[in-house]
Amino acid sequence: MNILIIESEIYLAQKVVSRLLDDGHNCDFVESPNIDNLTKDYDIILLSTSLPAALCKTIIRRYSDSIILLLVSYISDETVTDPIKEGAKDYIMKPFIMDELLRKIYHYRECKSIRKELQTLRDYLKFQFNEVDTSEHVLPTSFPTLIETNSQISADKLAFELVRKLDLQMKFISLSSDNWQKRVNEKFSGILYLTDYHSLKKSTKENLNKLIEDKKCIIVSLEKEEDFPYNKLEIEKEDNLLMTNNIMTINDYVKMMVLSYQTKYPDTELSKKLGISRKSLWEKRKKLGIEKKK
Repeated sequence: MNILIIESEIYLAQKVVSRLLDDGHNCDFVESPNIDNLTKDYDIILLSTSLPAALCKTIIRRYSDSIILLLVSYISDETVTDPIKEGAKDYIMKPFIMDELLRKIYHYRECKSIRKELQTLRDYLKFQFNEVDTSEHVLPTSFPTLIETNSQISADKLAFELVRKLDLQMKFISLSSDNWQKRVNEKFSGILYLTDYHSLKKSTKENLNKLIEDKKCIIVSLEKEEDFPYNKLEIEKEDNLLMTNNIMTINDYVKMMVLSYQTKYPDTELSKKLGISRKSLWEKRKKLGIEKKK
């Protein structure tokens, strides 16, 4: 990280610089800065509030994208409250333990990184869900609930809307994975989001239904489920392929179906759904260059 220390107590500043250099960071140190001379970008600024309040405010505003930690000798509106209102993140009282300063630095760096990642994920979900219309459907707040759909992304959108409404965490579990039973049984206070229900055998479905009876679960199946004993919501979306002006070739259609569903169905079931033999499915893979997923 690039770190700027603005501190008039030279001995203290030198100790901070020495420790930060030992931790592998790049450090600049000034006693009382000339704002016009500060041309670099910094990840962290350690700002002494012994500087004039107006100068502190100018530095904080100028480096609004940096993490600013205040080095204070006493607590007052001028040294703590006002700078934090301007955008400083936190303060530490002098004299301080160096490990405590480093803890704050790493804590706020991690928080900033998490906020960036969270915003990226929010933007991605907004992008993914933008064209998905679920206005006619609302998930109930009672559990367990099965979403019976031909549109996985529609189910995803409804699930995200519900956890946001209830302010709960969501754990994603594919029922086609080897360890799904262990993950379902783990202690968790949020909502379990179970996909690929259709890939289970009837007896396994019955065991799962008993297991989730008292759990907050949303389950998704891409097939009709007549025997599910709890809440059920049906979502049917028009096939987007039928809404285009282009007709897919048989090979393109088979390739799309195999790539989309080979992780959800064994070859026997997949070939049956495609109306071809297992040998034909193997030949299609070879001809179309499709790698079999394990």
